[in-house]
Amino acid sequence: RSGARLKLGEPLATIERQGNEWLINGAIRAPIVVGAGGHFCPVARFLGAQFGRDEHAISAQEIEFEMTPAEREGCGVSAEQPELYFCDDLKGYGWCFRKGDFLNVGLGREESHGLAKHLATFWDWLVARGKVPAEMHARFKGHAYLLRTRSPRAIGDRGVLLVGDAAGLAYPQSGEGIRPAVESGMIAAQVIHAAAGDLSRDRIADYEEQLEARFGARNARSLALCPPSIRATLARALLKTEWFARHVVVNRWFLHSQQPTLVLS
Repeated sequence: RSGARLKLGEPLATIERQGNEWLINGAIRAPIVVGAGGHFCPVARFLGAQFGRDEHAISAQEIEFEMTPAEREGCGVSAEQPELYFCDDLKGYGWCFRKGDFLNVGLGREESHGLAKHLATFWDWLVARGKVPAEMHARFKGHAYLLRTRSPRAIGDRGVLLVGDAAGLAYPQSGEGIRPAVESGMIAAQVIHAAAGDLSRDRIADYEEQLEARFGARNARSLALCPPSIRATLARALLKTEWFARHVVVNRWFLHSQQPTLVLS
């Protein structure tokens, strides 16, 4: 819709600074580069991101497939109600929800170790309860992302900035990153427009300040200082209460219904 020229299917191989411009793949020149390539964004790597080293990433695997008429009829998942299931150790959760004729199932955890085993156990549990068909129709796909409160990434430098999962903006309670991706893109667009072609470090600092105002500060501790055993005991007790599950877990942590719509000046 913007009328931008697209170069699809071509990976970003090189990015160089030449004067006041960037040279991409030795062919494309631009005063500003936006990294929007998800967790493994090559622009984030250019800014110093150390994938899998100093980053405490959330690992997840999911599958989505079209159900047959018989599977739709026998599917135990409501078309109107997504289902969430927390792991016993509360280090992650699984989900199962319908998108019309499609079914989406996945599991995300704070650590990648043992993820396949947890996922297999979760799938078998869903099969036993008639939530999903016994036979898989596709392969699980993996992805990773950083929580805003734990992301060590630089979000930009002169003439370049990151948005969405490339910047590590996923909500810490749920790991949801679509809203932060959209809103960070809106904020970035405003900052770039105001920069008028010269995205200085002061502009990047302003971008970071706006992200912090919208999504919170990095390195927030909250319950992180609480011993895991005590945290787990408290969480299990709270999750058993309908009020906490609905108003805190669903409305606040997942839907962020308490947060007003982003309005740019």
